[in-house]
Amino acid sequence: MSTFTLPNSGPEIPVHLTPNLSKEQLLAFPAFNTWISTLRHSLSTQTSPSHAFHSAPYILRKIEVQSVDFFGGKRLGFVKLQADVSNENGEKLPGSIFLRGGSVGMMLILQPDDVPENTEDEKQVILTVQPRIPAGSLALAELPAGMLDDSGTFAGGAAKEIAEETGLEIAASDLINMTELAIPTASSDSEEHLQQAMYPSPGGCDEFIPLLLWQKRVPRGQLKEWQGKLTGLREHGEKITLMLCPLDQVWKHGGRDAKVLAGWALYQGLKQEGKI
Repeated sequence: MSTFTLPNSGPEIPVHLTPNLSKEQLLAFPAFNTWISTLRHSLSTQTSPSHAFHSAPYILRKIEVQSVDFFGGKRLGFVKLQADVSNENGEKLPGSIFLRGGSVGMMLILQPDDVPENTEDEKQVILTVQPRIPAGSLALAELPAGMLDDSGTFAGGAAKEIAEETGLEIAASDLINMTELAIPTASSDSEEHLQQAMYPSPGGCDEFIPLLLWQKRVPRGQLKEWQGKLTGLREHGEKITLMLCPLDQVWKHGGRDAKVLAGWALYQGLKQEGKI
């Protein structure tokens, strides 16, 4: 097991690596860089006399990488580590962390184009149904998740399935970032600089998910055709499929997925405040 000193750390912070992980690989991992820069800034806010921990500030003392997973044998995907964060009184903060980085969740809403505009009537939400082994499920209904490519277009397995099944492609110019509208940006360095996103499991994981809204009015006949086709029932061997769910029922049908519940809450709250 090799050890290196975290760059720009004062006092010095040792980082202990697993045999299959190099310093260069860890320092090139976006999830690690986002996490460590966010934590460092949050720790720096303790210098303010008004901070709850000002009298006995917590310090990051060391990092121990416990295990890593590589995607495709080469690309670093997941890192499990232990961060020692404690104060001079010997009090520690929980620091067992599963690093995986951010993604995006998409709330995709369709509405017949013969319904009056600026109403919520007959709106349907696209959900994906797919295996989620960490949850012990072979058919979990959830908001489509993925990433934004270099052009800002929704990409990934769910986006590919949506394009194949409906012909819909989700362009950046049509997206509304609901988390950005709902969560104010930090106005000073005395505030924490977290992501403008939802953290579904902050007690153990760094994952953050901006929730984006996309709405489209489509011909009623087209929507009816999709309603018949997108049932959530998979053909033999198909790993991911789609289903349409009424907007006012999505909190029930997708209630096991944190993205569904957060997306629905953000949508309702932003609607009430006239922001969308």
